[in-house]
This record gives sequence, structure tokens and C-alpha cells, in this order.
Amino acid sequence: MHYLWWGLGLLVVTLTTLCLARVARIPLGWLPLTAMLRAVVQLAAIALILRGVLAVPWTVALFVVVMLSTASWTAGGRISEIPRGRVFAVIGVLSGASVTLVLVFALRLVDLDARYVVAVAGIVIGNAMSAATLSGRNFVRDARARRDEVEAWLSLGATPAQAHDEIGREAAREALLPTLDQTRSTGLVTLPGAFVGALFGGVSPVVAAQFQLVVLAGIALTMLTTAIVVTRLAGRSPYVVMAAD
Repeated sequence: MHYLWWGLGLLVVTLTTLCLARVARIPLGWLPLTAMLRAVVQLAAIALILRGVLAVPWTVALFVVVMLSTASWTAGGRISEIPRGRVFAVIGVLSGASVTLVLVFALRLVDLDARYVVAVAGIVIGNAMSAATLSGRNFVRDARARRDEVEAWLSLGATPAQAHDEIGREAAREALLPTLDQTRSTGLVTLPGAFVGALFGGVSPVVAAQFQLVVLAGIALTMLTTAIVVTRLAGRSPYVVMAAD
């Protein structure tokens, strides 16, 4: 009975979102409902899978590989306008996630336990995917807007990397700003998911805060590394401007 009431409550919230979009004439279609239904199915499946993964620690590595593959494929599709964008997304996501995960667990900021590995890896990889998407799309947008500038640099003998240098740096910065703003306002404006989740798990507020701080630091490093890799690789191609048309 508890789960039935919970499910009905979730449906009411989702339908309210759908109705509000319709009343405001925001063209979302059935997306609020279908997105939530998909999330329910996916999270139910993941919950079942994780029960097995956490019971057999060696399968954690396989689960992380699946997350990395999915994140790389998704980000690659979002920046396919860039020549070899899918490859750049894979390299960027792997680089950003690997650097952060190695540092976090090597420095013992989080215990090397199966459940912590899955939790931190999921957060880190998800943000690496976002960074690859945002930085790549920002790069294409700015390359299109500054086409004349890029072509002028190339005509003067600059390499593609030199011609796209400033564009790449700005694209990486723009990709990181929302995350850094959220980090600055943590505790005052927002209570992040990792902190709230740890509290719900029964740990003390101090331990929850420690975990959240590790997550915030890791997200910043992950996103910056991923954005730098994606934009630097994208900037080496002399065909970015033509691809952006």
C-alpha cells in the first residue's frame, strides 16, 4: 500500500509538470511524462543490477566500464558536428573520469568499497559526459560565430590549434561556470544530492558534508579535464568551421 501511494504521488507531480507546460504553451509535448517513465524503468533495472554488483565486488569494474561506454556514446552523439567528435568525446570522458577517480581513491578521500566506487564513479562519469557535451557544443557555436576570425588566423599561417585556441578556452570556461556557481552556493542556496543522500543513508551531517566536498572537488576536476581534452582535440582540425555550417 505504501508503494502504491508513493507511485500515485510521483505520477501527480509529473502530470502537474505536464499540465503546466501545456497551459504555458511550452512545446515539450509528452516529454515530461515519457522522460519520467523511462527514468522509472531504468532506475528499477539499475537497482536490481546493483544488488548483484554490490554482492560481488569484482563486477564493479564491469559496471563502471558500462557507465563509461554509455556516457562516451551519449556525449559523442551530442558533438557529432565536430569531425571525429565521437572519438574526442570518448577520450575526454575517459580522461576526466580516470584522473578524478584515481586521485580520490589513491588519496583515500573515500574508502575503496564497492558501494562507494559505484556512487562516486556514477557522479564523476555523469559530469564528464555533461562537460564533453557542453564544451563541444559551445566550441561549435563559437567557431561558427567567429568564422572570419578563424579563417584570418589560418590565412596568416597559424595552425588550426592556434586559430581555435581562444575559442576552446572560452568553450571550456562556459561549460564549467554553472558547476562552479553551484559549488559556491552549496549549503546556502542548494543542498546537493550526495549530501542529502548520505543523510538519508543514516550518516552524520559531518560525514555527509565530507563526502559532498569530495564529490564537488571531483566534479570540478573531472569537468575541467574533460572540457580541456575535448576542446583541444577539436581545435586541431582545420575543418571545424566547415562542419559547423
